[in-house]
Amino acid sequence: MLGVERAAPWLALAFLIGYLLGAIPFGVLVAKARGLGDLRAIGSGNIGATNVLRTGDKKAAAATLILDGAKGAVAVLLLAVWGPAASMLAGLGAFLGHLFPVWLRFRGGKGVATFIGIMLALHWPTGSMVCATWLATAVLTRISSASALAAAALAPVWLIVFDRWGEVLLACVLAALIWLKHEANIRRLLRGEEPRISFGRARG
Repeated sequence: MLGVERAAPWLALAFLIGYLLGAIPFGVLVAKARGLGDLRAIGSGNIGATNVLRTGDKKAAAATLILDGAKGAVAVLLLAVWGPAASMLAGLGAFLGHLFPVWLRFRGGKGVATFIGIMLALHWPTGSMVCATWLATAVLTRISSASALAAAALAPVWLIVFDRWGEVLLACVLAALIWLKHEANIRRLLRGEEPRISFGRARG
């Protein structure tokens, strides 16, 4: 019991560090740096890479995708020195930080890129299969939300395939949150009204 009591503050700190990393609103910052204005007033108002892409600026969208994924991966890898529990809590913190960033009054993104970054850092073969699932669904449907939902749903399955049972619960929690954040998208998918991926015209 004493060990748990001693570990608790460090685990809480791991979660907090992860949250602060995840709460960095890279989409908003990149859009502003590229002269695209306030991302929250564009398209869906989401702060993720898909909404950045709606501006037609592919470079900004790519940068947002990479940075949002990187903050999840960095949180996991940085806190791995404190053990697997701290690493997973840091990943959870980063994910929640992206979804509910304190700097934006807790109105953040849907967490897909950050989720992929977390999966890659926890177990790169699983992360690779999550990416492959996203890509295959995107090619087949050309619908970003369908790709995200499929990738999230199958992440726990890939972990089981690779015998990584320790991370399955975390993946299930993150996948459930992604599905909840995509509630409006799911309704549009069921009505056949979800917009398809549009690459627009690149800026500079």
